[in-house]
Amino acid sequence: MADHHDTRHILQSLAVNLVISIGKLVGAIVSGSGAMLAETLHSFADCGNQLLLLLGVRRAHRPADATHPLGYGAALYFWSFLVALLLFSGGGLFSIYEGMHKLHDPEPVGDIRLAMAILLGSLLLETWSLYGNVVELNRRRGAVPFWRYLSATKDSDLIVVFGENGAAVLGLAVAAAALTMAALTNNSLWDAAGSLAIGAILVAVAAMLAVEIKSLLVGERADPGVELAIAAAAAEDPRILLVLKSITVQKGPGEVLVACKLRLADGLDTATVVATINAFEQRLHDRYPDVRWSFVEPDVSA
Repeated sequence: MADHHDTRHILQSLAVNLVISIGKLVGAIVSGSGAMLAETLHSFADCGNQLLLLLGVRRAHRPADATHPLGYGAALYFWSFLVALLLFSGGGLFSIYEGMHKLHDPEPVGDIRLAMAILLGSLLLETWSLYGNVVELNRRRGAVPFWRYLSATKDSDLIVVFGENGAAVLGLAVAAAALTMAALTNNSLWDAAGSLAIGAILVAVAAMLAVEIKSLLVGERADPGVELAIAAAAAEDPRILLVLKSITVQKGPGEVLVACKLRLADGLDTATVVATINAFEQRLHDRYPDVRWSFVEPDVSA
């Protein structure tokens, strides 16, 4: 199964965004570009977001204790949801505000050469960071198609970093185009439009992330592969006649809870029933190691 402790993709994005943030800030000051300032704030916000994700990964992997007997896996979903909100407010809404301000009080764009060099360099770095995220996605998804895995994965850190990096690449392209048009036409309205477009991109990505992570935070069904593993583990023992009902819940990245009812053969004594259930749980865990907790009940009806 995938290594859900791996944070290299987050650290890579953090390092890239820190370098880019400083460069964009210099470019924004020199050029006076609103779109460039929006991109600067976007990158600084991304740095904070990645720090929150690292905190979430660390908190999520704390061992279970008396107050949290099922562990802290959902903590990552909380921090990921917070990142989506910050991306919406700290990045998207401020960029829209900056664009509206530039529309109301347009300011001429200065020398864009330094700003354009920074934007192009940032675009290369962000593309490299996005590529690293895609590599990590490919490593974890196995044989599952890329876009299907992205929509179904329970690893919220991957979803958030991919969304951030994708928005960053698109936002940089928009900022470069807006700045170029503003310089060529000597019309700062292009710069304002660029800031508004960047804000709209960030708001859209943040909303998408929030919807996906909210579902995980509330308690989403685990991957369908868990149910297939339940059926396969049951089929290996002739004393298990039928899986009457099963419930799977994703408690965190790499942490699945299973509750199910099994119909067992008639005439089994208590010791045999216990041994049958214990063996079933072991086979289930062997087939799907992400199953951390299993609660199995013998019954005759669902």
